Amino acid sequence: MASEHRTLLFIQVFLVVAPAYFFFGYNQSGFSTILNNADLVSHFPQIDTINTQGTQEASNSTKKGTVNASFQLGALLGSLSCSFLGDRLGRRKTIFISALIATIGLALECSTFALEQLVIGRFIIGFSVGLISVIVPVWQAECSSARNRGRQVTTTGLFMAFGFVLASWVNYGFSKVATPFIQWRIPLVISVIFPILMCLSVFQVPESPRWLVRCNCLQEAASALALLKGLSPDDSEVQSELNGIQLSLETTDDSSLLDIFCAKDDSRLLDRLVLCLLIQFFQQMCGGILIALYTTTIFQHNLHLGGDIPKILAATCLTWKFLCSFLSFAAIDRLGRRVVFITSGTGMAVCMGVMAITSSFPTSNKAASIVSAVTIFMFNVFYPIGFLAGNFLYCTEIAPARLRIAMASLSTANHWLWNFIVVMVTPVALTTISWKYYIVFTVVAACIPVTVFFFFPETMNRNLELLDNIFRDAPSIWDIVGMARRLPQGDTLEAEAELQEERKGTEVETKHTEAV
Repeated sequence: MASEHRTLLFIQVFLVVAPAYFFFGYNQSGFSTILNNADLVSHFPQIDTINTQGTQEASNSTKKGTVNASFQLGALLGSLSCSFLGDRLGRRKTIFISALIATIGLALECSTFALEQLVIGRFIIGFSVGLISVIVPVWQAECSSARNRGRQVTTTGLFMAFGFVLASWVNYGFSKVATPFIQWRIPLVISVIFPILMCLSVFQVPESPRWLVRCNCLQEAASALALLKGLSPDDSEVQSELNGIQLSLETTDDSSLLDIFCAKDDSRLLDRLVLCLLIQFFQQMCGGILIALYTTTIFQHNLHLGGDIPKILAATCLTWKFLCSFLSFAAIDRLGRRVVFITSGTGMAVCMGVMAITSSFPTSNKAASIVSAVTIFMFNVFYPIGFLAGNFLYCTEIAPARLRIAMASLSTANHWLWNFIVVMVTPVALTTISWKYYIVFTVVAACIPVTVFFFFPETMNRNLELLDNIFRDAPSIWDIVGMARRLPQGDTLEAEAELQEERKGTEVETKHTEAV
């Protein structure tokens, strides 16, 4: 049984989650560089910003931004559609469908000879990535134990960062190939291996036990939970957790998406959604997407480096970011979600402030340029600690089981909305307001530690069902953080019993006070 458990874990992490997020990172970051390829520009003169000037360059720049941002628009719609697909088809089937859609999008993109076909291909690929960005973290969180949930889900960040690195070095390597069309078509084709792996592997791993309980498939849920834990379905630990999941679902009514905004109970659904939206907003507006997608542009235009140096530095910077991602993997289940968010936000605020100051100096100031370059590398130390995957993890943890997919869909759509805004605005902002643009990210990043300290409860090593009770029982939003701190840890019913006793004691005390 233990051997089978290790095999299933390997398949889940390295043959489903890893390809999904390699695909995510590779297709999000690599396309911006390809759009500057000379052969691609000759095929699509409408987006040529290299050989044009003045109003023609401005017009082409807008079209180029639209082509690039079609991916983000597709991802936004894909993440929203997951609220429909994820609960009706299940987690595994939704992942399988996202892989099929990705393959269709890649076929259109790689064979393109018309700009419209390229835009449609990018949109379809983005749609599949939107599905992936919602369903995979939810599936992982629901299949993980409380003790290891953080490390399990943050592997998505590691794999996404590796996708960034892979895209950067592949694009740089193929840019040296003599045959022009190979320089950009082959880098696009390479990523097809990832959705194929997902299709072949996803049904080798159990479905989410929590989704199976919701569908009243209790026997299948017990078998899935037993396989994921490496135990027998009759084991007391499996039965205990299964009973806890059932109890959580039985004590809450079935809810629709509308209930988040028209609350019919005291579960604080809107408060939870706001927390999810905030953490995804912070992830995009702290400067992470700026550094991930526009590092080459910053080195070229802000630091005025020439030749291959900007591309090499950008690829090296993303490689450094991937290595720093292991800090999050090590810290997320040791220090807790609140500590990594606060640490990450504080460090990013300082880095963005330094970028604003150093970028304001004349370009002839070599010392300021060196400090800017070093600061970009330092930013990539702090950003992965909390916001490479921690934001997706947190949204799955604080959402109730019956609305976990819905809340993840809405919050991830919000993630892609701000991603789209940054992608569209950044090229213009770097040209027009220059160093002042970094002030926006400085202010947003500085808000992260304050907001997290007062409003974001700790979820590390907390049972997903017990977290639901915290939001329901808290007298106000100001009490949630303190109550979560006192929450018993672990997956068992003993923790639920402790919480029930504490709740009864509080009710008795309240009634006594009212009587007096």
